[in-house]
Amino acid sequence: MHDAPDAAETAAMPGFSLGELAKALGARLEGDGGLRITGAAEPQDAGPDRIALAMKPEYAARLAEGRALAALLHDGADWRALGLRGALFVPRPRFAMAHLTRALDPGPDIAPGIHPTAVIDPSAEIGDGAAIGPLVVIGAAVRIGARARIAAHCSIGAGAEIGPDALLHAGVRLGARVRIGARFIAQPGAVIGGDGFSFVTPDKSAVEQMRETLGQVSIPPRAQGWTRIHSLGSVQIGDDVEIGANSTIDRGTIRDTEIGSGTRIDNLVHVGHNVRIGRDCMLCGQVGIAGSAVIGDRVVLGGQVGVNDNIHVGNDVIAAGGSDIYTNAPAGRVLMGSPAIRMEQQLETYKALRRLPRLLRRLEAAEKAARHKSVPKTGDND
Repeated sequence: MHDAPDAAETAAMPGFSLGELAKALGARLEGDGGLRITGAAEPQDAGPDRIALAMKPEYAARLAEGRALAALLHDGADWRALGLRGALFVPRPRFAMAHLTRALDPGPDIAPGIHPTAVIDPSAEIGDGAAIGPLVVIGAAVRIGARARIAAHCSIGAGAEIGPDALLHAGVRLGARVRIGARFIAQPGAVIGGDGFSFVTPDKSAVEQMRETLGQVSIPPRAQGWTRIHSLGSVQIGDDVEIGANSTIDRGTIRDTEIGSGTRIDNLVHVGHNVRIGRDCMLCGQVGIAGSAVIGDRVVLGGQVGVNDNIHVGNDVIAAGGSDIYTNAPAGRVLMGSPAIRMEQQLETYKALRRLPRLLRRLEAAEKAARHKSVPKTGDND
């Protein structure tokens, strides 16, 4: 049996009792609900104050390598035989992890109130209970909701609005007139509301002709400069949206770029100008969405998926990592490959491609045999 902290140590510990965690997770508690938990760990690394994440039998087998007193276990596990003093059981362990990690995550250390080095325009409105970190710059007519937390070196452009309970990690940049709902999270370095990438030439460019003719370009090369189309729109973001580190959301040319409530965006994602993204979407790392594309609700785009400009991706589409979506995608379609097609069709194509060298060898052998057979033998015409 592992050594438990004594009463004095337990009283001084931060964190939660195992019973409190059980209530927060909606978990079934067995054993000592008074055990103090200050963090989580993998079974082999867990100490007496860490709850071990042993939701599969192969994970639970490694509990003996650590010093855990409590664990999050799979149904049917014998917590006593595993040497534990308490355990939590949940029907969906990975979902329980979301609540567990939220309870144990202290978040960035931002002191309450406004740091003396912050630069805030007098016309800005700061909600009750907000925490503004060092070297933050907040522009004119900005409105920040109650209990928002803004970490060091963030900048918020004039006229921007942020809802309550927002969290901006260090170095986030919000452009002018950006409007964001409640419980927004932006990871370090995210940029929301930068200029859209929109340029035009005085005469029709080779790129425009290529698009119109699908590759036939007759314009001879000539000197030609690019003129910026300025972005007069901004960005609208709904409630419960998260933007990953170093991701960029361009503002619209005339109307706003839009991101629906509940959408999650990973690191290094780029969303172009005028794009509209629906509710509860998930965009994984390095996704790129070109200007004016429309993404429906509950769309999942795997890592490095590319979406062409001015197309529509329907509700509930799932695209495997590395796919390139060049044309409209119907609702509910599962896509894969470049160009992206139905996953089952892409897999059949891939299987056929793997068989192609063998088929070519057989074809070459058959052609060689046929040529050999067609050559007349010496003396046949004598």
